[in-house]
Amino acid sequence: MRYSRQNKIIEIINNNEVDTQEKLAALLRESGYEVTQATISRDIKELQLVKTLSSSGKYKYATSASKDSPVSDRFIKIFRETITSFKDAENIIVVKTLSGCANAAAEAVDSYGMPHIVGSIAGDNTFILIVDCKESVPEVMAAFDEMLYTRAKND
Repeated sequence: MRYSRQNKIIEIINNNEVDTQEKLAALLRESGYEVTQATISRDIKELQLVKTLSSSGKYKYATSASKDSPVSDRFIKIFRETITSFKDAENIIVVKTLSGCANAAAEAVDSYGMPHIVGSIAGDNTFILIVDCKESVPEVMAAFDEMLYTRAKND
């Protein structure tokens, strides 16, 4: 539920000018998520949301553009906890996730800045990664395998 809610938060702030936690909570409730102010505050911290100046001159929540260690840690955690499988086809990798988690997982991959990944397209429980060429796919798949193997070994 947390990743689904956080995925919805990212979607909401990408599509709306959200300037307060109260407005974010109201938009989440409209989308079927019952949340408290404390939950919103925790999600903002975990997602590393920042306030930036919008085109209208108001401040709004946005995702952080930072590529430092916390984003890397967040990517790995989201990957480990939501990915159920992945399979390649030429220069595309199809990734299956828990229901409602594909957008958050794809955003994590995009934010991580993994080499050879050109971009992603996400649905509800599936996203695709476009890799620069099919020769680079084994390297990306090996990195994904390593992250999942590390989870299994540490769990």
